[in-house]
Order: sequence, then structure tokens, then C-alpha cells
Amino acid sequence: MSLSIIGSSFALLFLAEMGDKTQLIAMTLAQRHRAVPVAVGVMAAFVLLNVVAVLVGDALAGLVPRDAVLAVGAVLFAFFAWRSWRDADEDESVDVEAGAGRAAGIVMTSFSLILVAELGDKTQLTMVTLGAGTGSPWSVFVGGTLALWAVSLIGIVVGATWLRRIPARLMHRGAAALFALFAAGSVVAIFAT
Repeated sequence: MSLSIIGSSFALLFLAEMGDKTQLIAMTLAQRHRAVPVAVGVMAAFVLLNVVAVLVGDALAGLVPRDAVLAVGAVLFAFFAWRSWRDADEDESVDVEAGAGRAAGIVMTSFSLILVAELGDKTQLTMVTLGAGTGSPWSVFVGGTLALWAVSLIGIVVGATWLRRIPARLMHRGAAALFALFAAGSVVAIFAT
């Protein structure tokens, strides 16, 4: 495990997910239901999504030349930077139905909503790319999962108060800058070898 890859994965995915629809889903669910079952469902969904992402990334690393993975990663990171910058000016609203009142129903509702919202989303694709490009997929898994859990727990625990203190627009701009740095880093890594 690489602490630097864990740290960079954490930072990138934390900023990318802050104020995103997944955090808003967790926040909305926590406003309607008990926080613990919501957190359990959200965390379980991220574990499944992130295991799939790093396994796909690791498989790609063995099949596709490293420079090709880095080039695709650079393009994806640049696209996500542009998209995050653009999304900073949009209002992300989420409509979540109340679902079952019992803990198991809340866990399943939370798990299902996060799974559907994140499948193929920018954070999952980022984890695939980082897992393939770094050669340390489990470091990416640890950093990315901790970041996504942290963002979701902030949404669950702090709720709307967090977004009043740090606007979602600022988080999107920060994510855009970080994605742009990772795109540039991928390009530099291609020419450094």
C-alpha cells in the first residue's frame, strides 16, 4: 500500500463528491430516516462499487499498455475538470421517496439509491483510471472509499448546515482544479517514461 496514492485518491474523490448528487441523496435520506441505517446502506454501496472499480482498473493495467491508460486517464480527468467547473453553476436537486420505515428497508433504500446514482459516475470512472494508472489498486480503493464515506457521513451528520458554510459551487470548482492537475500529471507521466 502506498500512503501517497491513498492520500491523493482521498483528496481527489473527496473534492469531486462534495456537494454532488450522492451526498445530497445521503443528506435527504438522513433528513427522512434514522442516520445509522442510512450510513450502513451508503457505506455498503460504496464498498461494492469501489471493489468493482479497482478490479476493472487492475485488469485494464494488465491488458492495456500503461501509456494508453494514462492517455485515456488524462482525457477523462480533463473532461471531469470541465464538467465539474460547468456543474458549479447548476443546482443539483434530488428527489428521494421516503421508502420503508424499518432499518432493513432504510438500509436497502440507501444502498440501492447510491448504487444506481454512482454506477458509471465520474468517481467510479476515476477509481478505475487511478487503479489502472497507479499500479496500486488497493491503495486507490482505501483512499477512494474513505473519501466517499467521509463525504457521505458529512452529508448525513451535518446536513444542510455544511452546504451553507461551504457552497457546493466552491466544492465543484475545487474538484475541477484537482481533476485538471491529475490530467496534467497523467500527460507528464506519459512523457517521463
